[in-house]
Amino acid sequence: MSKAVQPVSLNILDKEYKIACAADEKEGLINSARELDRQMRKIRDTGKVSSTDRIAVLAALNLAHDLTASNKNEANGSLDIGQRLADLRSKIENVLENS
Repeated sequence: MSKAVQPVSLNILDKEYKIACAADEKEGLINSARELDRQMRKIRDTGKVSSTDRIAVLAALNLAHDLTASNKNEANGSLDIGQRLADLRSKIENVLENS
């Protein structure tokens, strides 16, 4: 039996997106969109990146890095995620400034 889907309206960086999702996944989708919006606003507000595409890529990289680091922490014990994330952001900012 297939899950019933319903449209969910999400606002990310002042743009509205309508996404179809299962009712039991709605809350998770909304929370994910809020986190993505928060990350994108944080990057935009630094003033170093103005292109929405680049902001989205940086936010995706940050979130993917957080997830990867979190998975490694669970597997290998606690690591200094903050320092690794800061190093990654620094590398990304250097690449963007030089492009």
